[in-house]
Amino acid sequence: MSKILIGLLTLVFALNATEIYATFTVTAEKKAMLAFDASGIVQKVNYGVSSSVTKGAVLASLINADSEAKLQSAKTVLKFAKKDYERQLKVKDLIDEGKFDQYAFKYENAKNQLSIAQAQYDKTYLKAPFDGVIYEKNIEIGDTVSALMLKTVFKIQSKHRRKLILEFDQKYHKSVKVGQNFRYGVDGDDKEYRGIIMKVYPFANSGNRKIKAEVKAEDFIVGLFGEGYITTPDAK
Repeated sequence: MSKILIGLLTLVFALNATEIYATFTVTAEKKAMLAFDASGIVQKVNYGVSSSVTKGAVLASLINADSEAKLQSAKTVLKFAKKDYERQLKVKDLIDEGKFDQYAFKYENAKNQLSIAQAQYDKTYLKAPFDGVIYEKNIEIGDTVSALMLKTVFKIQSKHRRKLILEFDQKYHKSVKVGQNFRYGVDGDDKEYRGIIMKVYPFANSGNRKIKAEVKAEDFIVGLFGEGYITTPDAK
């Protein structure tokens, strides 16, 4: 295709394109409110507000000597239950089937008890569910937490990745599509940015007669407000 033809097609598109006004707020691509799913006293707090963490990092832990002792006991029980089972397996054809089943049951039950003990022990550690940054902390060493009354102790969000949650007039519901361009500005920033519509929500808000859409972005402060224009071939 010649450069002249490309230029003509670009001009035709520009003449027929319409820009739809939209406002937006900046949100994190991922965010989570974290709480201990166990009861106990906080022993360590390893991170604070603005700390960058990797997935699986231990954010805080509870005093867990009792849980650790139960875990070690379950490991010991399994160790000897396995030995008993393996000994009986060698002479399975020479012993009563019911007696062999008892050893098999003890071995399987020991494995299950170890899984339970491990799960209870793991609950004494609160870990980051994804790479991110801590933006709120409500926990200190010595605090008491309860599994019966869950309390958010950390709030975490993705470190760099953001979503712009756009709102535009519902009358353009047939015009705005995934893949269209969005040029915008953020309050307090003179620079013009550009993005692509990644998602259009399948419903309209009956209260304000607006439809939402999403645009990916990076590094903006969560909660900022902005406005811009969605470029569509035809917004009639």
